[in-house]
Amino acid sequence: ALKAVGRPFAYVNIFDDEEIREGLKVYSNWPTFPQLYVDGELIGGADIVVEMYHSGELKNLLTDESSTVSSN
Repeated sequence: ALKAVGRPFAYVNIFDDEEIREGLKVYSNWPTFPQLYVDGELIGGADIVVEMYHSGELKNLLTDESSTVSSN
């Protein structure tokens, strides 16, 4: 979905480090991965991102040139 929108994004493979993975669950209060963050704010997991992609919300969110996108 992120590639289809055409905006660059960064990602972190949290499965390589259990401490980071468990810490991110606590930080985000979200138990599953992947998690999408835009400008440091949790947007949601894969199901939410896919729904947002199909509705056009994801493109609208990411077309703001000041948005910084990361996925864990």
